[in-house]
Amino acid sequence: MPASTKLWILSLAAAAGCGWLLSAVHPAPAIGKEPRFPQLTLDQLDAEQRPLGEKIMKISSVGIGGPYNPLLRSPVLANRMYDLLEYLRWNSSLPPRLSEFAILIQARLWRSQVEWYAHHPLALKAGLSEEVAADLKANRRPRAMKPDEEAVYDFCMALSTAHEVPDPVFERARSLLGERQVVDLVGISGTYVTVAMILAAAEAGVPPGKEPPFRQGEP
Repeated sequence: MPASTKLWILSLAAAAGCGWLLSAVHPAPAIGKEPRFPQLTLDQLDAEQRPLGEKIMKISSVGIGGPYNPLLRSPVLANRMYDLLEYLRWNSSLPPRLSEFAILIQARLWRSQVEWYAHHPLALKAGLSEEVAADLKANRRPRAMKPDEEAVYDFCMALSTAHEVPDPVFERARSLLGERQVVDLVGISGTYVTVAMILAAAEAGVPPGKEPPFRQGEP
């Protein structure tokens, strides 16, 4: 790895250790507060919403909860997002192990309870190691990443936190992944930031009775 890349990674790790990523911490909704978007059921969906709701129920681990609950209030946007997510999750050029890892990176940066809850098991099933996922969840640079996982992590962290990608980080990603996968990686990252924003605005949580991945007060 080039010395400039190592220096950039060390500076990123130091900044993270000082808490600069804590700006993405979301306070929990007040106990007893009414939900911003009451949970819809299939029976409540109108003629414009119901076809999409039925499709979502077939593929979503949270049913029409999570981001789909607020999105269904805007059926046209919901349909466009569904089509985009269908490509990015199952048909992009990235292997599922890397695409799910990229989603978890955004989930961690945003402390998005629902994103992590939904995608952590999918990432492990796709081949991401439990050690890598555990380090990421603990707000550490994962120590046991494969070379292509390192490329994804460094690229996503640079783009998401510094809003730029240093040349060595970009070139390493391009050499290991190829240009098509790099572009799809940007699409996955940006789309799941949008999903995290929707979830944050809606104050959406994990299904009732399930433990939130991130505890209040943790970095």
